[in-house]
Amino acid sequence: MADEKKNEVAKKTAETAKKDQKTKPKKEGNVFLRAWKRIKKFFKDEKGECKKVVWPSGKTVVKSSLVVLAVVAIAGVVIFGIDQGLSALLQLLVGLAKGSEETAETAAEATSGMINAFFGF
Repeated sequence: MADEKKNEVAKKTAETAKKDQKTKPKKEGNVFLRAWKRIKKFFKDEKGECKKVVWPSGKTVVKSSLVVLAVVAIAGVVIFGIDQGLSALLQLLVGLAKGSEETAETAAEATSGMINAFFGF
């Protein structure tokens, strides 16, 4: 019985191997010919995909553009507000630091050093 099962398993394995050999694509032509065929297939598929694209109407494009411009304007205003707030806070801190000459000189040197380092002077 064990021999019969082994034979059946061996037959199934052989059949599976034959099926695998049949499903593997055969390499026809040289590497350049195969590459050319793949390139042609790519562009053919690309052309088919481009035909499936649904282009928006002019009215939809205008509406979408206006939405984008509005969001950009709002974001610009928010960033401007944050920048102005931080600038005012920095000026307040510098004004408080000017109370002592030593702190002011140190701040000026630090600012000067940062600017020189940033621009590579």
